[in-house]
Amino acid sequence: MRPGEHAQFEPEEQKAIRDRVAAGEKPVCPRDGTPMTVRSIGGGSFGLGYARRREWLICPTCRRSVIFDLKRGTRN
Repeated sequence: MRPGEHAQFEPEEQKAIRDRVAAGEKPVCPRDGTPMTVRSIGGGSFGLGYARRREWLICPTCRRSVIFDLKRGTRN
């Protein structure tokens, strides 16, 4: 990471990733173009009647990542 860069994706970069996923395309890192690793994350409580389905998208090159709620298509 270069001086002045943030460890997280900027909001516009997160939107670009989310838009690609929503369009059914494979996510790529907006910083370096590397295909991102996708990991499913379960969550919530089975006893409370809700369970969140999320995906953790990780760039194997720059190590930045973002988590999206699949149902809402939003960043968490």
